[in-house]
Amino acid sequence: MEILKNKKVLQDFIERQKEMGKRIGFAPTMGALHEGHLSLYKAARQENDLVISSIFVNPTQFNNPEDLEKYPRDTQRDLDILEKSGLVDAVYLPQVEDIYPEKTESKKYNYDGLEDEMEGKSRPGHFDGVGTVVEELFNQVKPNNAYFGEKDFQQLAIIKKMTEKKQLPITITGVPIYRAENGLALSSRNQRLTEERRNDSRIIYETLLKAKEWFKTLAISDIKEKVGTIFDNKHNMELEYFLIADEKTLKETGQKENGNSYRAFIVVNVDGVRLIDNMHLD
Repeated sequence: MEILKNKKVLQDFIERQKEMGKRIGFAPTMGALHEGHLSLYKAARQENDLVISSIFVNPTQFNNPEDLEKYPRDTQRDLDILEKSGLVDAVYLPQVEDIYPEKTESKKYNYDGLEDEMEGKSRPGHFDGVGTVVEELFNQVKPNNAYFGEKDFQQLAIIKKMTEKKQLPITITGVPIYRAENGLALSSRNQRLTEERRNDSRIIYETLLKAKEWFKTLAISDIKEKVGTIFDNKHNMELEYFLIADEKTLKETGQKENGNSYRAFIVVNVDGVRLIDNMHLD
């Protein structure tokens, strides 16, 4: 596994691979790697000659400087995980100046309103930061295919929209959520929970399963009320939001329409740790 420590080293590496006609699969990360990340590389391995990872904690997508400071960083641990997995051929470790050569600030993007829903309402500018770093990484790595987890479904939709609008020759693939045995969606944030609280948090997945079942027979307003009741009785757990949205527009819906695809989205704060999850509804 090659470790590419700056933009120049990466560019030389990519040029050699392109000359050999290799198809490149890429999944960028902010580190704190877990099995969910590895599932991206397993998907990439099946469709590409070469698989590249990147590790970069992007400062422009954090609204709260404290969150940026708290974000777990252990590059050597991450490299050991990738090496042991045998799934990745090269890892790009850019410095801030490789991504932001002038000012560490985001470009402005228009995602046709996708950025104004859900996470965008509470994190202004967040998706400009995501778009900026992903577009720059795409321009540097030049992948044929890129892979992102469906746990951050809104982010996935926004990256697809950015790729389409910028006419980048890259296929974006969403990879199903990787879950712990108790159903909790794997996330770097889970490391901040005690084992007991991680176990308690299985209620998030169980609630989504119930919502999926209720969706077949109940009105959306009734489903939301039932979900709210579940969390009314949970100590140290605060339901930030639960909603059902159209999968294409991400706009919250109050009524089902034939022919549309819907997804349930949930955010729960557990001992101050913000956990997000979602599930497709039939």
